[in-house]
Amino acid sequence: MSMRIGYGFDSHVFQAGVPLMLGGLAVEHAEGLAGHSDGDVLLHAITDALLGAVSAGDIGSFFPPNDPRWKGADSSVFLQTALEEVATAGYRIVNIDTVLVMAQPKIAPIAGELRERVAQLLGVKPGEVGIKAKTPEGLGLDHTAIAHCTVLLESLQAPEALGELVATAEAESEEELNAVVEGLVGGRHDMSALGRKVTPFDTDDLT
Repeated sequence: MSMRIGYGFDSHVFQAGVPLMLGGLAVEHAEGLAGHSDGDVLLHAITDALLGAVSAGDIGSFFPPNDPRWKGADSSVFLQTALEEVATAGYRIVNIDTVLVMAQPKIAPIAGELRERVAQLLGVKPGEVGIKAKTPEGLGLDHTAIAHCTVLLESLQAPEALGELVATAEAESEEELNAVVEGLVGGRHDMSALGRKVTPFDTDDLT
């Protein structure tokens, strides 16, 4: 079994007139976060941590900031794409740990709800999600939200049933059998519809 870690970071300035989204939750606050998408700084950091752990680039690799399709997009779409990359690479989440840095709103009262929502989006248990918050004392960032995320992944074990399937499969030819096995253990999903670029990814922040 192999292990991988990933680290993600994102930041957004607060902006009046838009809803505040954090971890897939609509949070009551006077201002939201500016961004090309919905500005969910927490989901963006988690997404980049997951993509980085499997060497798949970053959000901009899949959702270029100059693509109007992602204007105001729900950041859970980005997260699901990262989860697809993790699964395709043959890994699963062991746990994630996050830190939100912002002066307002206070995170402690909603930390439990955030943990539940993030766990739901990731398909893990709430006890496998860490949500912490700090204030940006001395940094001059009182009008900015920052998120850090670290993720630990472990490789998936090939199902024992796969060996039995190969041993008992009735194929018309060896080529057909090889094609079936290759599709099961090595096939990749077509991600082109989600906006992944073939050329080297743009590291400019989508958000």
